[in-house]
Amino acid sequence: MGLIYQPSLTRLMCMRWQVQEAKARFSEMVERALREGPQTVTRHGTPVAILVRADEYQRLRSGGKTFKALLASAPLEGVDIRRSRDKARVIRL
Repeated sequence: MGLIYQPSLTRLMCMRWQVQEAKARFSEMVERALREGPQTVTRHGTPVAILVRADEYQRLRSGGKTFKALLASAPLEGVDIRRSRDKARVIRL
């Protein structure tokens, strides 16, 4: 079966490689990732890994907000949030 070419709707082109083919032609897979975009590795037809350029990986990793930043940017204007001052309940274990 080997390589399956799948054009992507985004700016990137994605190639599908079976695991054994990815192992045998790893250098080519890396070159294609650099030139053409993400390369998908499949096992029994199911995607199991994607090879992307290092700069793309870093962009994806740093693009997300931290949980703290997400909470800070939440539209909570007018919402009254207060912590209860009641004592914690006792739970028997």
